[in-house]
Amino acid sequence: MTLPRIAIVGFAHSPNVIGTHGTTNGVEMLIPCFDKLYAELGISRTDIEFWCSGSSDYLAGRAFSFISAIDSIGAMPPINESHVEMDGAWALYEAWVKIASGEVDLALAYGFGKASAGDSNRTLSMQTDPYTVAPLWPGDRALAGLQARAGLDAGTWTETDMAAVAARTTGASTDDLLATDYVANPLRAHDIAPFTDAAAAVIIASERRARELVANPAFVTGWDHRIDSANFGARDLTVSPSTTLAADTAFGDRTRAVDVAEIAAPYTHQEIIVRNALGLPDSVRINPSGGLLTGNSLFSGGLQRIGYAAHSILTGDAQTAVAHATSGPLLQQNMVVTLQGDSNSGDSKSGDSSVGDDN
Repeated sequence: MTLPRIAIVGFAHSPNVIGTHGTTNGVEMLIPCFDKLYAELGISRTDIEFWCSGSSDYLAGRAFSFISAIDSIGAMPPINESHVEMDGAWALYEAWVKIASGEVDLALAYGFGKASAGDSNRTLSMQTDPYTVAPLWPGDRALAGLQARAGLDAGTWTETDMAAVAARTTGASTDDLLATDYVANPLRAHDIAPFTDAAAAVIIASERRARELVANPAFVTGWDHRIDSANFGARDLTVSPSTTLAADTAFGDRTRAVDVAEIAAPYTHQEIIVRNALGLPDSVRINPSGGLLTGNSLFSGGLQRIGYAAHSILTGDAQTAVAHATSGPLLQQNMVVTLQGDSNSGDSKSGDSSVGDDN
């Protein structure tokens, strides 16, 4: 499918912290993000032609919580706005489609969540099947522990492999990490991303507008998201077919030897699953930002991964990148975005991008 060239031109996020005194509507976290982007790009709020947000009423504990968040934008003059009950990465996808349709040239997507407002480990059980699983109130860590055990028993990964993922982020040795106690056997503390409060915002633009705003836009070369079964017994939890399918569509026939990969994996073994599903060579730098292991900011963590991947291109630290976002229990839904700077644009200069339909 031939699409116009569209690029990410700005990224900002609030600190990923264990707890804040702000409200669950995210206003206090979002305003600094917006102000930072306005200042860096030399634009104002009225230059944004479309806004799209990602959040969760369950997490906020109130209905239509995203409406209150619009206070961070301002109600006058009226804005063109939409919302997804998902991670902000899916809001950015909607913004990308809006630009691809030719309706707007400049859009901003944001996501926010205040995990500290409740017991997120318990709240996330509401994502599971409402008839067969949710009534059991399984904690997110318990489910992840079952998944990790399945991979260990199958020989797909080892506890050392899991510790090596954490060691890259923490700087600790794998031996020291393996000497610690289990939190939810076979998961140790280093295997589990701590829930954090945060917000993030990304600005995306048509090629014309992008070149007016930044010197080296991070052009989108492929984008797809797919869904696996919500029935845990109907799928092999040690692999991620939806990620593989999304990656096949997003990469197309382009090389997967990208410079940087930002993977949204709240557990160490899930990074292994996603990395294998993406088919990345060993040369790729995985999660130079630290990934979700530095803070699992619900509903902005996936958007942050796309933002960081784009930022590596915008700053000249990379020429090619891939970003992954996930939603739902045990990697049920997965998104893959491929990005490229101008000097390595290859066939993307013809305007070709890869995009698939969600299924």
